[in-house]
Amino acid sequence: MTVMTLMEEMSIQATELKKLREQVSSLETNCKLVQIQHKEETQGNLRMAERIKALQKDLTLQEPLGDMKEILWANIIDSINDVWLAIQIIFEQTKLVKMATETIHKTVEELGNKPKETNPLITFLNNKNKYQLDELEIDDRTTTIIEIKKVLTKRNLMLNLEKRC
Repeated sequence: MTVMTLMEEMSIQATELKKLREQVSSLETNCKLVQIQHKEETQGNLRMAERIKALQKDLTLQEPLGDMKEILWANIIDSINDVWLAIQIIFEQTKLVKMATETIHKTVEELGNKPKETNPLITFLNNKNKYQLDELEIDDRTTTIIEIKKVLTKRNLMLNLEKRC
């Protein structure tokens, strides 16, 4: 082999080496671009995963339902506060009605047979003269009859109240 042939071969090898270096450089550039694209895709995938989680959370309606529950309870509490005074009055009135009913029953028991005895007593007093009334130590027939009639009035009042309760 001659020097010329060797030089030509070296020149060919240098050209091929230059081409190979250009290919390697091109491959390195492409590799870097692929790495950058891969990194961008990975970041995009992470952002997409976060977005999917946010959408899933919205789909479960946890936050809106929690907000709605808070609003409902606030409205319920406000409504109860608005009617609380009326509720207290109802309880007080119920207590008063119970006490009145007990008093009515007690008074009816206390009167016992007294209302039945009032009419004969009034008749008895009306049939007596002043001397007979003095013997019974009754000074004023009218006042005594009025006192006896109070028993009838009290009985009628209690019976009317008892019917209403």
